Amino acid sequence: MNQYFTNDPDLAHDEHSFDFTLAGHELHFTSDNGVFSKHTVDYGSRALIAVVAQTQPQGRLLDVGCGWGPIGLSLAKAQPALDVVMSDVNERAMGLAKRNADANGIQNVQIIESSVYDQIDGTFDTIVTNPPIRAGKATVSAILAGAFDHLNQGGSLYAVLQKKQGAPSAKKLMAETFGNAQIVKKDKGYYILQATKA
Repeated sequence: MNQYFTNDPDLAHDEHSFDFTLAGHELHFTSDNGVFSKHTVDYGSRALIAVVAQTQPQGRLLDVGCGWGPIGLSLAKAQPALDVVMSDVNERAMGLAKRNADANGIQNVQIIESSVYDQIDGTFDTIVTNPPIRAGKATVSAILAGAFDHLNQGGSLYAVLQKKQGAPSAKKLMAETFGNAQIVKKDKGYYILQATKA
């Protein structure tokens, strides 16, 4: 079975386009088979975007596991001075993210293929992730703990997880890694977690 965190270039296409308002901007998206949340922006991503957009992130931002792009693209659109890097392992998702960036006139983004942080260069002021829960706990933990080495001093990691899919243990791991972690919002079973590199 194809999973959204794997590559399957032979999977049949079934593209789906829709408009969605995120961080104050109406965006046009195209998605397809073989990607996470094909038909709409999933609730967890919406909740994460709302929290991070309110902080008005500056400098460099990294979206780990960007999928077809709603998180990174909406934040890039809302903050044109932001330098956004988006990464994923799924080539189809990355192709869609690039198309969605073009469709919305978003130029302050770079979309790259990377498994967790293996192709990520430099450090960031903000890292955001709606981690691929179905890829397994080891992958999710690598995304959360690995963020520390890719953040600038004072930079923050924001992650969204459902309580029933491990948000409490994710918060514990972030606290162990960063020396701090907090739940900045609870929304319909989703926790928005934040940790800062102090």
